[in-house]
Amino acid sequence: MAESENRYVGLDVGGTSVKVGLFTENGTLVGKGSVPTPPLVDAAGYAAVIGGIERVLTESDASMNDVLGIGLAIPCPVPADGVIRMQANIEIDAPGLEMALREACPRAAVKFVNDANAAAMGELWAGAAKGSTSLVFVTLGTGVGGGVVIDGKVVAGAFGAGGEIGHLCMNPAEERTCGCGGKGHLEQYASATGLVSSYLAECEAAGVEPIELAGPSDSRSLFQACREGNEQALAAMRTMADCLGRALTLIANVIDPEMFLLGGGTSASSDVFLEPLIERYRSYAIPVNADTPIKVASLGNDAGIYGAAYVALQAAADRTTHLP
Repeated sequence: MAESENRYVGLDVGGTSVKVGLFTENGTLVGKGSVPTPPLVDAAGYAAVIGGIERVLTESDASMNDVLGIGLAIPCPVPADGVIRMQANIEIDAPGLEMALREACPRAAVKFVNDANAAAMGELWAGAAKGSTSLVFVTLGTGVGGGVVIDGKVVAGAFGAGGEIGHLCMNPAEERTCGCGGKGHLEQYASATGLVSSYLAECEAAGVEPIELAGPSDSRSLFQACREGNEQALAAMRTMADCLGRALTLIANVIDPEMFLLGGGTSASSDVFLEPLIERYRSYAIPVNADTPIKVASLGNDAGIYGAAYVALQAAADRTTHLP
């Protein structure tokens, strides 16, 4: 088989859908699809995912025999040993799904990766960090997550907590409790939910009526209010920029990455907060890494399938290297 026929599948397993991406070795997306997320705990669930892969392959004039790797980005910790011990918002029997995929596609290496780590790898392979070997990817959405890549490899951690930057403690005196049970974590200030909470606190302190919000994580309305000069919204944004900037300096002093990349839904409003964030980062940073670039990711919602496929490509290469 010609080298150009080798294909790699990236699966991004979300709460409502499993996105499927088919890639060449150089990171070109050649096919894409999705299936509703089934409970991935039995033959019916496995068959639904495998069927989604087969449809994308057929539409791209490829077959299971062309696939050398399948990567799965999943929303739970994936430790270095690959054994998934904790799940949230998803039903998955990882060993059972892996076995089903191996049976359906015997030539493929199969690898699981945390979804934020997958997004980081996707940006490294074919996105805003292409050509780099290290980065820290920060997901800003309902919560705050992250992915760390060093020497071209994702840092999963011994227990799967690599990249959990949303739980850096920025203010131990905070009275509000983080979703994890801790106090004053970055997520409480830099997430969409945290931004709304900070805004409502600013309004209460100032004795003003809040603007109408679509829900507890409606950061889009707050950023629009910032553009219109709303003082309480701007104060909440400055709190976000300050906490996130300080958190990035702490990470930089340990990791010293080539760049920081911002992703997630909140990053779409970077025109409001990126400049203040960079200013706060530089104010806290030590001189040697004060100019580390902070950029917005480029792959959007496709970062997960790109990264999952890239992890699969690496797994396939490692397997070939270790063959006798």
